[in-house]
Amino acid sequence: MPLCILVSEAARASHGGAIAHALAGCPHTLVTPDEDAALDAEIAFVSRDVTGLSTKHEVFPETQRFYDAMAASRRLRWVQVHSAGIDRAIYVQLQQRGVMLSTSAGSNAEVVAQTAVAGLLALGRRFPELIAAQRRGEWSPLIRRPLPPDIDGQTATIVGWGEIGQAIGRILTAVGLHIQVVRSSDAPTDQGFASCAYEDIARMLPRTDWLVLACPLTSRTEQLIDGAALRALPRGAGVINVARGAVLDEDALIAALESGHLSGAYLDVFTHEPLAPESALWAMPQVLATPHSAGFSAGNAERVVKIFLDNLRRYAQGQTLARLARAA
Repeated sequence: MPLCILVSEAARASHGGAIAHALAGCPHTLVTPDEDAALDAEIAFVSRDVTGLSTKHEVFPETQRFYDAMAASRRLRWVQVHSAGIDRAIYVQLQQRGVMLSTSAGSNAEVVAQTAVAGLLALGRRFPELIAAQRRGEWSPLIRRPLPPDIDGQTATIVGWGEIGQAIGRILTAVGLHIQVVRSSDAPTDQGFASCAYEDIARMLPRTDWLVLACPLTSRTEQLIDGAALRALPRGAGVINVARGAVLDEDALIAALESGHLSGAYLDVFTHEPLAPESALWAMPQVLATPHSAGFSAGNAERVVKIFLDNLRRYAQGQTLARLARAA
């Protein structure tokens, strides 16, 4: 029986030839969710166009059709996803069925890192305040009020030490920041940075000027940064979140910003996405909020396809897949 691979119509049109080349003559067929043959899919490739504008909280019909097709295929053995995270409900369900999931971790690591650092620098140099003055047509030099502290010499605590966290650390080191790391274990980092496990984060917080969240969402990191953690930060600290919204207690963050305990936040992810129009975060002058876009860049799609094709070769040859996700 030919190897049946579930793909989007766009992926079939764009990558059909490359898929055939990767399989090197192995009989196969590419099917889309609207075809009856999708019930026989053994592999599914969730390319970026499949997700589209859907979030894990609000799924549009075209995305749901693909999800339903994966759920309906009892022969499904492996799913390659375009993202690094696999915390969407469909992925959890498939893993519980024993389906292998592999991610595209690393495909946008540099992009996310650049965005996180851009947010940190923008807050540290008070760009939100300066841009607001620009919009008002007001000449408002920083010299007219207490000056921002030097970023060079400050300390960033990076939570999560995968490819994104390490890329952030590399860039911030070049900017002149000291780095601390909170990760899944207390093993020393190769770079010699002070480190601890997630459960011991409290000892890192009092000497943190910038708390940078870049970790996966797991049972260990959900609500890791709660009100107590935010209060443990020095007054004037800033928070950057390019991880997942549920890692951070959003209400506690808003309270810490309103009280002045925190100087600002850059947030690309939220407890519920899209962020509700009534959220206080939209209008807070010390907040930069972007719509889960830190990882978007023109080169991502090609990198994701390359990861899928490499894994497809491995699968066809009976080899272990790269970037396999741990079982839920």
